[in-house]
Amino acid sequence: MAGWLTTHVLDTARGCPAAGLKIALYRVSGNSHRKLVEMVTNADGRTDAPILPAEAFKPGTYELVFFAGAYLRESGQAGAEPLFLDEVPIRFGMSDPGAHYHVPLLLSPYGYSTYRGS
Repeated sequence: MAGWLTTHVLDTARGCPAAGLKIALYRVSGNSHRKLVEMVTNADGRTDAPILPAEAFKPGTYELVFFAGAYLRESGQAGAEPLFLDEVPIRFGMSDPGAHYHVPLLLSPYGYSTYRGS
């Protein structure tokens, strides 16, 4: 079985899923970034399909970019420009070709956290 990648974005300031947040996934090699896909979170703060499905999975270094600024503006949480958080990049490695990698984002206008979920 091949691995795959998912995410879940929660708006910790409002205590709800971050619906409508755009996410881009890049494969990283040195200073080179190659965009693989863009998706938008659904009402549950998840994407409707895996960000990187099993048939496209390859071990390597990746970067998820969460377009937090656009989401914060749309949800009425944006402060003064420039925003403290705008694009939130998370670079991580996936080494196990058979594993499910889950990279959640807990987001507020002035902070975020992430971890390897399950």
